[in-house]
Amino acid sequence: MLTAIAIDDEPQALDVVQAHAAKVPFLELKASFTNAFTAIDYLQKNPVDLIFLDIKMPDISGIEFVKCLPQLPMVIFTTAYSKYAVQGFELDAIDYLLKPFSLARFTKACSKAMEKKRLYDKETVPYIFIKTGYEEEKVMLNKILYLEAEGNYITVVLSNKKLLTRQTMADVLLLLPQQGFARIHRSYIISLNHIQKITRQEVVVAGYKIPVGISYEDKLTEIRNKLNRMH
Repeated sequence: MLTAIAIDDEPQALDVVQAHAAKVPFLELKASFTNAFTAIDYLQKNPVDLIFLDIKMPDISGIEFVKCLPQLPMVIFTTAYSKYAVQGFELDAIDYLLKPFSLARFTKACSKAMEKKRLYDKETVPYIFIKTGYEEEKVMLNKILYLEAEGNYITVVLSNKKLLTRQTMADVLLLLPQQGFARIHRSYIISLNHIQKITRQEVVVAGYKIPVGISYEDKLTEIRNKLNRMH
């Protein structure tokens, strides 16, 4: 479920957002505000996932509002002025709805926000479940060193043991957070946290030498950048 508030100095514009929100099954509109400062007070006590935010308001613009929040939820800008679109996307807005917008366009923007929330939630959960036979075993992400595909099976190499699962690489990639893992070969996925050395031909992970596939060599630059951000 996606929780949200709406801020717009025009009550009729808020009515439209409320009507659309009521028809989106995964969205819960918690409150609506014509006064941006009242909304700030609300957010301090009631954090939400998303803000529907008008840009052109009398006391404080939507752009200024975003810049003054210490912890910013996702934002979908709603405005009658297309000239603000560039500024909106420069602030990493999820979407930019130009009034008047349809229910279909509103739902599309909400779906973008929901997908980002799902990705964020996956990044913050410290474990996944791996299918082993008829059971699923809870595996802490920080224990995974690398994964190796072997025919129709994948070996999950942990710091203390190995697990064998009948899943595809594509299936496993959907389970793993992108921030902490990378595929460097058609048969290997590695944990970035356990990398000890990187060369053009291989990556050393906790003492294991993992080959780099020819078509994945460009991935090494992305991995180095991720490691720099992590440390």
